[in-house]
Amino acid sequence: MNTMIPHLWSKRKTALTAIVLAASIPLLAEEKGWTPLKDATRDGKPLEDLTINGRTYEVFQHGVKPEWGYQAPQQDTFVLVHPKQDRKNAPLYVVLHSAGHDVIECVKCTRDVGNHDIYRSPDDFYALYLDCRRNHNDWWWGGMHLNNANLTKKNSGGDPMPVERRVMDTVKWVIQQYGIDANRVYLTGISMGGSGTLGIGMRNGDVFAAIKASIPAGIEHVSNRMYFPPQELPAAARIPDPPIVIDESAQNDDWSSGHERFVKAMNDRRYALFLNWGPFGHAHNHLLIETSNDLVNSFDWLNVRKNEAYPVFSHATSNDNLPWPDDLKSTAAGQVNAFFRWKCLSDTNDRLAMSLFLASPAGLQTTFKIPGESTADVSLRRIQNGPLTPGASFHWTYGTSTGEGKADATGLITIPGLKITSEPTTLSVSKSRPRFAN
Repeated sequence: MNTMIPHLWSKRKTALTAIVLAASIPLLAEEKGWTPLKDATRDGKPLEDLTINGRTYEVFQHGVKPEWGYQAPQQDTFVLVHPKQDRKNAPLYVVLHSAGHDVIECVKCTRDVGNHDIYRSPDDFYALYLDCRRNHNDWWWGGMHLNNANLTKKNSGGDPMPVERRVMDTVKWVIQQYGIDANRVYLTGISMGGSGTLGIGMRNGDVFAAIKASIPAGIEHVSNRMYFPPQELPAAARIPDPPIVIDESAQNDDWSSGHERFVKAMNDRRYALFLNWGPFGHAHNHLLIETSNDLVNSFDWLNVRKNEAYPVFSHATSNDNLPWPDDLKSTAAGQVNAFFRWKCLSDTNDRLAMSLFLASPAGLQTTFKIPGESTADVSLRRIQNGPLTPGASFHWTYGTSTGEGKADATGLITIPGLKITSEPTTLSVSKSRPRFAN
């Protein structure tokens, strides 16, 4: 766990370095104070070719911003892989590696199917690979660890650690420099990177459209950053609507301990969660994971858009019983919210309309029995035009059902007990001026 990449920022006087630095001058002019520089070397020697599947890439080195809060200067590396074919306004796939890899090893894993498959981005995306192995105790979770109470205490609470600030500023720099589609930025990671995906991603719903955590190594990070119980959400906290969360965890993986608390907090806060589990342990091969639970890749999370409202399904009757904390020896697979689908139809200052339905057996090939109906509370997040003010009234229709409601203290709209079937049914929410927030 403490192995680090050798120091990459030693002085070099080779012709290669001069060429690389010269190529970086335009970037330096564009970003004052903090600018990643193209530098594909290690200990003064060129890195091996990382071209995979014909995709070009760039390796960057950079220092730190004072506002990140690092106690000492350090250098970091990230790799940006380009779409296989040049395209404008491409989406971005952001990867946080496991504790067993560094950023270069992470990229190399994408050569082989079955080797940490979550690292592999679609060919038409940019892919950003960040690193947290080069500097001591710079883990994605800020050093938090399920089995180390001192580290957990040191890095607890809602304030992001320096590494979390570094990740977000790097993502934003790439979005700006490469003309990324800002509504299609996605975060993923495995093991330690899965913990980082939850803890960093959920706090930054204004950047990430959706996130996917594969066998996340603990829920402590996200529980602290999101002020989940036993913490209390501060009255002054302003957390954007989180991205949609996909979590694949195994009941026979010790790192998944506490998932019952995570699921309860997500339900109680009415945050969007798609959870799949099975006895696949701390596995990194998606083909192997799918033999335990064939729903893990069934939700099209890479087409979620940040500029579209989405529904949150809470306390659904179609959810399976969790194996945590008392049934960890179970060999059964299970899911929370895996069958729900939707389509946003309208989002104006006066009306929000959304089609809700369950996946059909014809469209979802699975060994699970797909329910014919499910009853769930439905909340509406990321409303783009005219979200309600806290306590404001609204009128809703759902098929032949109608009702009235009031937004909660945060302005969140929730309609309890909707019966959802495979037949798409439109949920329409309307309200009269001046009930919308400006």
